[in-house]
Amino acid sequence: MRRRLLAAFAALVLAVVGTVVLVAYVRGADTRALAGVQTVEVLVVDQLVPAGTAAPELAALVRQEQVPAKAAVAGRVTDLADLVGQVATVDLQPGEQVLAARFARPDQLQVPGTVAVPAGAQEVSVLLEPQRAVGGRLAAGDTVGVFVSVGDPPSTHVILHRVLVTQVQGAPAPVGEAADVETASAGSAAPAASLMVTLAVTAEQAEGVVFGAEHGTLWLSLEPDGADIDGTEVITPGNVYGKDWS
Repeated sequence: MRRRLLAAFAALVLAVVGTVVLVAYVRGADTRALAGVQTVEVLVVDQLVPAGTAAPELAALVRQEQVPAKAAVAGRVTDLADLVGQVATVDLQPGEQVLAARFARPDQLQVPGTVAVPAGAQEVSVLLEPQRAVGGRLAAGDTVGVFVSVGDPPSTHVILHRVLVTQVQGAPAPVGEAADVETASAGSAAPAASLMVTLAVTAEQAEGVVFGAEHGTLWLSLEPDGADIDGTEVITPGNVYGKDWS
């Protein structure tokens, strides 16, 4: 039994020594391969970096490596401090070098044809026929009035003023812009199909918009700066003909 234990122990020692020698040889081979070759430091992704990851979170997800200069990718990042205030614009896969082109400030990530949502606001979208959305001429950045009509008894009233449009989908592209940007413009032909208009609203305002879409109909008016928004009232069959429209 003692001899067997000694034999097993000797085998274990030989295995450990063999592993150490092999690792040393591999490292030596790497050193010999790089001997006389100019090397540079790069940051390499060690774990998956999801799109939207902020620079301060990268430290635990990347590692530093020395690679031959000719293997370093142009635009590589060597110091995470260079990415302060930026986020990853795409998923970064393990093994790839960290590149400055894959990062941007959050305010640079705005989708073409949209505008940023004001702080504290939320977005709600409504599907409207062209005539209910200024003939399809609405574009992101416009401000609109929101009219709601309901029946039994029928009535119409403007419930919101100067609501920001953040996106218009399904409208003709503006003249001179790429055809795949689905926004509207004053010089475009009227769309043949309905438009998806997205509005920036508060929670309270969203209730009114959703109620109108669910239980009545909506109509939007273009309300630029300086538009007169006074003198409105609930319009019913009883006062529509007696009202002074001048």
